[in-house]
Amino acid sequence: MRLPFQALPSTWRRSRLDRVASVRARIGWKALTAAEYQPDGYAFLATPNIKADDIDFDNVNYISEFRYLESPELRLQADDVLLVKDGNTLGITNLVRWLPRPATVNGSIAVIRPFGIDARFLRFVLASTALQGLIGAVKDGMGVPHLFQRDINRFPVPVPPLNVQRAIADYLDAETARIDELIAKKRRMAGLVGLRLVELAHSRTTAEGCSVPLRRHLQLVKTGSTPPSWDPTTTHSDGVDWYSPSDVGPRLELSSSPRRLPESAVLGGAVPSFPANTTIIVGIGATAGKVAHLEHPATGNQQMTCLMADAGLDQRFLSWQLFARTDEIRATAPFTTLPILNNEFLKSFPISVPSIERQRRVVAELESERSRTTEMTALLTKQIDLLVEHRQALITAAVTGESAVPGVAA
Repeated sequence: MRLPFQALPSTWRRSRLDRVASVRARIGWKALTAAEYQPDGYAFLATPNIKADDIDFDNVNYISEFRYLESPELRLQADDVLLVKDGNTLGITNLVRWLPRPATVNGSIAVIRPFGIDARFLRFVLASTALQGLIGAVKDGMGVPHLFQRDINRFPVPVPPLNVQRAIADYLDAETARIDELIAKKRRMAGLVGLRLVELAHSRTTAEGCSVPLRRHLQLVKTGSTPPSWDPTTTHSDGVDWYSPSDVGPRLELSSSPRRLPESAVLGGAVPSFPANTTIIVGIGATAGKVAHLEHPATGNQQMTCLMADAGLDQRFLSWQLFARTDEIRATAPFTTLPILNNEFLKSFPISVPSIERQRRVVAELESERSRTTEMTALLTKQIDLLVEHRQALITAAVTGESAVPGVAA
């Protein structure tokens, strides 16, 4: 495997991470359990707290002074570089620019404390494509990706003169902040485009018609299940799609299910059959209330409920109305730990039912608007991807000396 940073400017040198910084990490946290978390105390950072550019010190767990003091090597200081070393977000980096309160990290984060290199420059080196590629190559773990401390210590690091490091860090701070602001604006635009569709669907599907319980226009209500003897690791290419909440898209669509059941499981009654042209709603869990329109015969797990309307209620009109009222459904559903949309609740949910002609006109309008929303969202997503790619290329070119940086001699 060819290591990165082989070709550097003549005034730069190549070193190892453990020669310019200390690396501290642990496996676990000395039997610490969630039961020990406190309403206040010492901030205990986890991976979600360091995903954004600014470390989130507000939405954290807190531990006692005893727990904080027992691992002095992990007490955070300004200019510490943090690196996620475990899990699906392995490789995420951040920099402790300031500490609003004493803080430490959980076992999934390594604390890298520079002593022979600028902290901001080192954070950008770790975030570069060159180093992230190496992280992907050396990670271990059959189920959960993991970086061993010995491998982190051996990471190659480019070391330009200190004034060059600072100039590069200043340049990348400014440029990445500008790009991040553009990305944030694009994401807000995508959110507003999606929200406009929801609001349009709500105004069009509830503006006219009497309000009646859904049961008055239901022919069928079925909740899915899991076959008792089915192996979820197997699939049947010519079988029946078996949907779960993760397959429900943002605008009534269902993704192609990666799981298929043999037709015998459906025909034999082991799982319910969901007819084509019906409405699917997630009935329990974190995404309860999400709605999709089913185009073809299928089935689903126990979190999925199928609704079939009678002739007085256009099926797509029902899908669009429930889609627009997801928040209302969740807010009024029975609630324990998670909202539960049982069949009786769904049957009693009040819906607006205008004339069938009005329903079909509304559906045609919303389908057209959905196409425009999908196109606009795809365009914004592509722009965001290009900005992210440009940001990464900018970082990599700067920390390898491949691009000119203001304030740095060629």
